[in-house]
Amino acid sequence: MTTEATTTDFRAFTENWLEWYRAQEARLAGPHGFLAITGLHWLDDRPRRFPDAPGAWRTGPDGVVVDLDDGEELVVGGTPVHGEHHFGVLPERGGVDAVWGDAVIEVAKRGGNDIVRPRHPDAPLRTAFTGTPAYAPDPRWAVTGRYIPFDTPRPTTVGAAVEGLEHVYDAPGRVEFELDGRPLSLTAFPGPGADRLMVLFTDETSGVTTYAANRALILEPPAADGTVVLDFNRAANLPCAYTDLATCPLPPAENRLPVAIEAGQKIPRERGGA
Repeated sequence: MTTEATTTDFRAFTENWLEWYRAQEARLAGPHGFLAITGLHWLDDRPRRFPDAPGAWRTGPDGVVVDLDDGEELVVGGTPVHGEHHFGVLPERGGVDAVWGDAVIEVAKRGGNDIVRPRHPDAPLRTAFTGTPAYAPDPRWAVTGRYIPFDTPRPTTVGAAVEGLEHVYDAPGRVEFELDGRPLSLTAFPGPGADRLMVLFTDETSGVTTYAANRALILEPPAADGTVVLDFNRAANLPCAYTDLATCPLPPAENRLPVAIEAGQKIPRERGGA
């Protein structure tokens, strides 16, 4: 390969990474992204009011209910609702966004618990956000591995950023790969979109230059022969890296890599990162 071709390939690699990075930042810092969250409210059968959401909220066997006062309104699925509104039983890791003025009230289930998590565009964490530090992209951190599916998905329980909370994922398989000649593997969870995978991991940079608890890497669907690319330049922070109002999962024990992955996003400035 000529120097000119190498330069062109590296430029394209960097531009593709920048496109990914900017999309990550845009989702995070959007008007109703995770930086806009102002509260994490855990529901039970007692009606309770919160300073950053309208109505009195409770949950029970029939799901989440809000009782709105006269003059209070939420818009759910494009339809204004008043008085008592039933959200019903929510699926795990599912939820509904209810619009309240310029805010969105997220009603969701996490770790078997129903929560209300308001998102306000003027949240101080969002308005003060200046971007996430990251390592410069380097092709050496884009490695080819092989996906090994399990005979049947394995229910895998992991901890969460919130103490005492657990998440359960059906792990479909693991990914084997090498870094600098060292064989490594990661248990994979279902990712966003058909046949994509997600790996949660820590490594020797965790708590030093990268967020201590976790980072996530989304993998495109493996090829027919199981080949899959792990581009650690796209190792991303989860919301808990920025705010304590997140319920992010932690990696399974086997995904603690004994190497330093000096790629991807670093400790956010909001957590004292450079």
